[in-house]
Amino acid sequence: MSYDSQIGGNAPPESKKFVMDMLRSMMRKGRGFADTVGGRLSITQVSVLNKSEEPSRVEGRVVAEITAQEDMLNGAGYVHGGCLMYLIDNCALLCLAIMDKDATLGFPGLSLAIDTVFHAPAGEGDRLRIVATTMAIGSRVKSARVEIWDAKRHRLVASGVEVKMDLPKSKM
Repeated sequence: MSYDSQIGGNAPPESKKFVMDMLRSMMRKGRGFADTVGGRLSITQVSVLNKSEEPSRVEGRVVAEITAQEDMLNGAGYVHGGCLMYLIDNCALLCLAIMDKDATLGFPGLSLAIDTVFHAPAGEGDRLRIVATTMAIGSRVKSARVEIWDAKRHRLVASGVEVKMDLPKSKM
């Protein structure tokens, strides 16, 4: 399979493959939390770009899409806030993984904080475009910002900033 031809962006094919492998490793073969949702994520772009604010630095960017389905909705018929946070969490991890040379499959680190703002509702059938961009990568702590857009209406549904910490190294 050629990841370069199926996924847009300027990242090398091995980075695109790593993002896809990381996404698969987060799923528990349909038995884990929200695997039916995560399994429907479609990665459309993986890029490494110069930061506009600091051109001497680069940032990782992953764009994914998913169509809102019934298993993502709350009682009012809109995508549940918990589901939006799940998408923010997973997509933040994916963009951080392409920039973190020490990232390993199956060990995504610990979430320290996910600050989320819900801007507008999205309903069943809406196509969501998720844009995740790294903010900072330190030796133990890293952060990413994620925006979830309603692709048809061109409006921001939710945004979040996630801070993650690497798992402690075993001393055994």
